[in-house]
Amino acid sequence: MADTATAAAAAAASAANASTDAPPFQLGKPRFQQTSFYGRFRHFLDIIDPRTLFVTERRLREAVQLLEDYKHGTLRPGVTNEQLWSAQKIKQAILHPDTNEKIFMPFRMSGYIPFGTPIVVGLLLPNQTLASTVFWQWLNQSHNACVNYANRNATKPSPASKFIQGYLGAVISAVSIAVGLNVLVQKANKFTPATRLLVQRFVPFPAVASANICNVVLMRYGELEEGIDVLDGDGNLVGSSKIAARHALLETALTRVVLPMPILVLPPIVMSMLEKSKRPS
Repeated sequence: MADTATAAAAAAASAANASTDAPPFQLGKPRFQQTSFYGRFRHFLDIIDPRTLFVTERRLREAVQLLEDYKHGTLRPGVTNEQLWSAQKIKQAILHPDTNEKIFMPFRMSGYIPFGTPIVVGLLLPNQTLASTVFWQWLNQSHNACVNYANRNATKPSPASKFIQGYLGAVISAVSIAVGLNVLVQKANKFTPATRLLVQRFVPFPAVASANICNVVLMRYGELEEGIDVLDGDGNLVGSSKIAARHALLETALTRVVLPMPILVLPPIVMSMLEKSKRPS
C-alpha cells in the first residue's frame, strides 16, 4: 500500500515537472548521480551549503511535511521535483537522520566551513606563543569531535567513553606534536629567521594529521577485533571480516591525512611565494 502511494506521488511529481530540469525525485537518494566525480562533487556541495543555516523553523516544518506527504502519497497537485529536492536538502542538513533531532548549528556539515574557517586561520597565524598553539589545536580538535558526535551513526549506540577516549587522544597528540615541533624549530640554530618562519607555518599540518589518525584508531579499534559486516553486490550480508576492517581503517586514516592538506599546506606555500615577490630585487 505504501509503495503504491509513493509511486502515485512520484507520478504526480513527474507530471508537474515535465518542463523543469530537476531529475525525478527519489526519497532518501542523492539528487546527483554518484557514478561520476562531478555528480559526487555537486552532492558534496549540497551537503555543505551554508545557506541551510538560515532556514527558519517554519520552513523546516514545511519541508518535513512535504516529504511526509510524498511518502504517504498525499502530495498536493503542482508540487515540483525541485521543491521536493529542496525539502529533502533542508531536512538532511538540519535533522539527524537516525534521531530526527535538530543538530546544533556549528556542528552541522553545512556549518563546517563558516565555523571551521576561523579555526584554520588561527592555526596558521605566524609567530604563535605556546599558549596560542595549545589553544588553537585544542579548539580545532574540540570542534572536530563535536561535529563527529553530532553526526554519528545513532542506530548502534556507542558508549560515551569511546568518544571521550578519541577526543582526548586527538587533543593530546595534536598539542604534543605542534608544541614539540615548534620547540625544535626554535632551537634549530642553522635556520635563518625566514626559514624558521616558513617551517613553523607547516607545523599545523602534521599535528592535525596525526591527531586525525589517533582519533580514527581510538574510535574504531574495536572493528579490528570484531570485524565489520561485508555485503554482496545486492546489499545482502555475507559475513564479518577483520581483513575488511583493516582495509577500511587504513583508507579512513589515509583520507584523514589527505583532507587537511589543501587548507594547511597550500596557504603557507602561497604566503611564502607572495612574500618573496614583494622583496626588492
